Amino acid sequence: MEPIVLNGYHTLIAATLVLLVGRVFVNKIKFLQDFNIPEAVAGGLFAASIIFCLYKFAGITFKFESSLQTAFMLAFFSSIGLSADFSRLKQGGIPLIIFLIVVSVFIIIQNGVGVALASLLGLDPLVGLITGSITLTGGHGTGATWATVFAEKHGVVGAMEMAMASATFGLVAGGLIGGPVARRLVNNMKISPTKQNAKVETVEHKYAGDTFEDADNVRLITATSTIETMALFAACLAFSSVMVKVFPDSGLPQFVWALGFGVLLRNILTLVFKFDMFDRAIDVFGNASLSLFLAIALMSIKLWELAGLAGSMLIILLVQTVVMIVYAYFVTFRVMGSNYDAAILAAGHCGFGLGATPTAVANMQSVTETFGPSHKAFLIVPLVGAFFVDIINLGTITAFMNFLAK
Repeated sequence: MEPIVLNGYHTLIAATLVLLVGRVFVNKIKFLQDFNIPEAVAGGLFAASIIFCLYKFAGITFKFESSLQTAFMLAFFSSIGLSADFSRLKQGGIPLIIFLIVVSVFIIIQNGVGVALASLLGLDPLVGLITGSITLTGGHGTGATWATVFAEKHGVVGAMEMAMASATFGLVAGGLIGGPVARRLVNNMKISPTKQNAKVETVEHKYAGDTFEDADNVRLITATSTIETMALFAACLAFSSVMVKVFPDSGLPQFVWALGFGVLLRNILTLVFKFDMFDRAIDVFGNASLSLFLAIALMSIKLWELAGLAGSMLIILLVQTVVMIVYAYFVTFRVMGSNYDAAILAAGHCGFGLGATPTAVANMQSVTETFGPSHKAFLIVPLVGAFFVDIINLGTITAFMNFLAK
């Protein structure tokens, strides 16, 4: 049976319904609250489960508008760049560098575990890289890029299917383990939940720059600020689309170009032209894009493809998940200071260490909504997970490829 195709309008309606259902689930189901499962993950997996049942028992499948998902993803990363004031980046300081080192070491471990297990199970070592940082830290985009290389130049059969299944597994796992890991760490510190009421900003109380930290906080924005902000987002998306065509072999995915241009655009406008950036509008756009991207991504998951994972590949991915949990719990948390901020950083690391930066931010939001803000985590994780980690991952993958080629 041909899939039921949902255009952009229908996909957007479905995504908003997924988010509303996810919110109801999280508000009503204590298990989801206790383990700080993000609303988009709860609703998205519920939708994916319904679609799986329709496929299994009626042969019905759906095809969602993928360009809409890509647009929301690019808008989210653009919001990170547009929020990255150089004066704020200095606040990251040494902790940002330390976290970057922690993440870099884990990428090496992730690939080492993948290659070692693949060899032990009698698979091509390159499969270990596919089930390593290529798809888990890199995501679907990086996975698709390298899968093409492996298939065409190294003759790896089914590389694309393995990459997509592995990246999908990571996206789900990353969204499921981040909240529980942080929750366990926070409970060990005897920190009590502190729900904060959303406060409407006044003109005197200018937005402090804690972008993404409190998605439900009420922001005062105007039609003018909305239009100007939309223009900034459009500029980031337009620039990124041009750069991936001009430099197709750079190895950098489009969202990195969008984020990088956002950083440059913001700081040129504020430092050179003294432009008053509307951080509040950027925050609203960024959070909305984050939620919608995750909703579309998760409801688009074909669970029957995960169910069909080869036994050996599934073993590797399950071990990688355990390694991520152990590393975040015992290394990320302790190296970053063994405090509340470190627990939130551990949740974020689980998110992009297995899934993607949007998952990392959603993980952190689900915890901070219960236990209170963590300015350090929301400053560090989006920048490291969305920008620096892709550059480091590219170098690490290349190094492993050269080593395996010997």
